[in-house]
Amino acid sequence: MTGRIAIDDIRPVINCGSYPAKGAVGEVIPIFANVWREGHDAVGATCVITDPRGRETAISMVPREEEPDKFNALFVPDEMGMWSFRIEGWDHPFQTWRHAVEAKLDAGQSEAEMANDIEIGARLCKEAGLTEIVELLHSDAPLADKIHRAMAATQDSAPIRRFLTRTSEYRIFVERRKALVSSWYEIFPRSTGGVDENGHPIHGTFATTADELPRIKEMGFDTVYLPPIHPIGKINRKGKDNTLDAEPDDVGSPWAIGSDEGGHEAVHPALGTVEDFEALVKRAEELDMEIAIDLALQCAPDHPWAKEHPEFFTILPDNTIAFAENPPKKYQDIYPLNFDNARKTIYSKILDIVLLWIRRGVKTFRVDNPHTKPANFWHWLISEVHSEHPEVIFLAEAFTRPPRLYGLSKVGFSQSYNYFTWKTTKKELTQFATEISQMADISRANLFTNTPDILHASLQYGGRAMFAIRATLAATMSPVWGVYSGFELFEHEAVAPGSEEYKHSEKYELRPRDYSQDNLSGYIGLLNLIRRKNPALQQLRYIHFHELTNDQILAYSKVDPETGNTLLVVVNLDSHYAQSGMLTLDMDALGRTESDTFTVHDLVSGEEYDFSKVNYIRLEPYKNVAHIFELPPVVPERRAHLAWR
Repeated sequence: MTGRIAIDDIRPVINCGSYPAKGAVGEVIPIFANVWREGHDAVGATCVITDPRGRETAISMVPREEEPDKFNALFVPDEMGMWSFRIEGWDHPFQTWRHAVEAKLDAGQSEAEMANDIEIGARLCKEAGLTEIVELLHSDAPLADKIHRAMAATQDSAPIRRFLTRTSEYRIFVERRKALVSSWYEIFPRSTGGVDENGHPIHGTFATTADELPRIKEMGFDTVYLPPIHPIGKINRKGKDNTLDAEPDDVGSPWAIGSDEGGHEAVHPALGTVEDFEALVKRAEELDMEIAIDLALQCAPDHPWAKEHPEFFTILPDNTIAFAENPPKKYQDIYPLNFDNARKTIYSKILDIVLLWIRRGVKTFRVDNPHTKPANFWHWLISEVHSEHPEVIFLAEAFTRPPRLYGLSKVGFSQSYNYFTWKTTKKELTQFATEISQMADISRANLFTNTPDILHASLQYGGRAMFAIRATLAATMSPVWGVYSGFELFEHEAVAPGSEEYKHSEKYELRPRDYSQDNLSGYIGLLNLIRRKNPALQQLRYIHFHELTNDQILAYSKVDPETGNTLLVVVNLDSHYAQSGMLTLDMDALGRTESDTFTVHDLVSGEEYDFSKVNYIRLEPYKNVAHIFELPPVVPERRAHLAWR
């Protein structure tokens, strides 16, 4: 806004304030604004924060040394809910006066030449209630002495704020800590039943899923995501590997929701009862874990809604309900919902379903294909839920174009899937990680290494070391990451060359696993332990890439601006061969001077090294795919500087 004092380029402000920016309890949130005026007189700025209870706190904003019109502040919210902030700018006569008298003293001007400056200072001090300083300035004390004492006094006193200009209020929705920091593990409950004496899979239950939780906990995961747990359609059920002709014992796709056994409010009878599900949720809570379920808003042809509410669907000219399609593909086991035919009724039904599962103990929903539903529906639904349950987290499975991906985040989704699985080169990863850090006010990227739908070629052909590489990148580039079960067992076979679908896809059949065989669980557990112990990996906003002479090695640092905790991650992107090169550190980005030397501790190997600006790096994929170096903490006076880089 342009008042007597101009204030512009305010951040974080999303779509001119139409949507709140994102924040989390305990997160360091930076506030930026340009505050300026005509001429050479100084300006000051304050950020006024209002918490969800309506209490205001004023934070002094600090101008950047090299760009004095750019003002910054940091604040850390301590409770969930809707916060807001405004920027106040003003004429800063004390600072203008200090600058003038210091320059004139340095130029050797006499007291007579500075008589007006002394009187201006005395009047300002009188206005500020600094009576002793007024008397000092009017005294016969040596000129330099009384000027310096007056400058110090005015520096320490509350500023005089003239021409006060206030901006509008801008919102920040602050969620619980797990919206920002969590480690996800995806598991199909129906695959947890093991095998019978003949080696045939046994359908798992909520109880057998509960038995898996300690193993998952040992790897350090705190959110266990279950694909749809509802009754599965019997009409047009898909067979193994997505065939159209299902055998009598085929279990079908859990995303084909609904049958004569119930719809989205029910659980699949083979998994157990609602009470069994609630027992699973309770067991997870005992282990300090959380159960997330899938919110997949689509129906099998025999879902109860198909008969009770045909208006919820698209009716074709031949009076049949349209199947889901992505031409030329047709999904014969799914009816997509139409959100425009009976808007009020369908909105209300879906809200009731979400609230029902919240009452059953669910606080996190992974939402299937939200980009195929109207954005205004999600804005309404999430706002309605958060009005009573601000603790609920919504993860958008939105592998879609950037405007839609970020648009869904703006309308309320807490986290989002993204393009990580397809970013493999040094250039791609650098651009990707830079983008997700820059978009932290809008979107929180949840970096899944794999999903039931995505087995990237790098995992198919990269060998076991590639699984460790991808886990390292996902776990350190974002505070939110996840794996789909089987990743730790190096599962890598695709259904066909060029496909990203798993062979014997768990989407269509039971897939019990033997987790006693050689696996990556120990390394994954180490990554999650490092994440828990290092605040630098619990934030999304601050990442910096460092120069390394080999394009097969990626190096980046993360710094927590509150504690100064600093990590330097160096990853070999080549899963087959050793790679080496010279690493040149951007010392300013690490809060250090060009000539500093320091000891780094490798949190992966336990070894220590002496580092300076330039360092030799060598990584062997079958020995160590990565270094995660812990550096000495950044000193307090440099932390804010790093936050504003």
